[in-house]
Amino acid sequence: MASIKEVAKRAGVGVGTVSRALNGTGYVAEDTKERILAAARELDYKPNELARNLFRNRTGIIGIVVPDMENPFFSKLLKHMEIELYKNGYKAMICNTIEISNREQDFIDMLKQNVMDGIITGAHSLRNDAYLNLNKPVVAMDRDLGPTIPLIHSDHTKGGRLAAELLLEAGCKNVLQFGGAFRVQTPSNNRHMEFIRVMEEAGITVRTVEMAWNMMEYDYYRRLMIQYMDIYRNVDGVFTTDVGALYCLNIAMQRGIRVPEELHIVGYDGVDMTRLFTPELTTITQDIPALARCCVDTMMDLLDGKAVEMEQILDVSIQRGGTV
Repeated sequence: MASIKEVAKRAGVGVGTVSRALNGTGYVAEDTKERILAAARELDYKPNELARNLFRNRTGIIGIVVPDMENPFFSKLLKHMEIELYKNGYKAMICNTIEISNREQDFIDMLKQNVMDGIITGAHSLRNDAYLNLNKPVVAMDRDLGPTIPLIHSDHTKGGRLAAELLLEAGCKNVLQFGGAFRVQTPSNNRHMEFIRVMEEAGITVRTVEMAWNMMEYDYYRRLMIQYMDIYRNVDGVFTTDVGALYCLNIAMQRGIRVPEELHIVGYDGVDMTRLFTPELTTITQDIPALARCCVDTMMDLLDGKAVEMEQILDVSIQRGGTV
């Protein structure tokens, strides 16, 4: 394997110039940089990643904390975050809390011990103050950790309004929605508040089932949907996450309830599996690749000491299927 000295010799420059050009740590004339890059390609030079990170006083690792990576929203989010981190020369260390708070605390401790360079968190297993006074880069996705930590989320208020308008247009009069624990203040809960507001303003009854926080296993959704579709047999509209909505669709088909003639269903998230069923699910779509890119770009700016927007809100849209 070629060494940095061989690259410098081939390009006709000093080792320090090669280092600055490849690491972006100082000015190098454009024609010189092109000559260095050409020499590196010709010699198949691979920089020592450990040495490069030590030079930058970094580990090259970013921690990502989510509630449950089996959930299709978070699995897609993780996929795109890992891709974006890799593009920026970083590796991802992933943790799903699955209701166990010490997993999240372990990541915070690792950040304090310089095992990783920063954390992107979308879980809620710890109190918000656990992230305060770290003096380390932290980015929050859908979790308000206070004014000192950047917050990135979808426009959930718009999402709740769009969902309500879809069911109102369908003529629903008796609606059931499933939501996260409302005692936990998160941007994502805004969709449920807005959904209730728009529905009640139109004179429509809304029954809201509060789901356990951070409980995202498929079997939990299945049991919950069966339980409440038994209790509220006269509902004509349901609003819930995509996974819950697909279980509602499945239960309705098993019971001979026609969708959308007798029951209208609107999901939330817009994950890929919503297009695998017949009818396809009508859902409010979050731009998951954009959320991932925004989180990673913000983390990179924090690592470079750049100013960042403290709250970034991404648009949502309607994916029209056959359930409304």
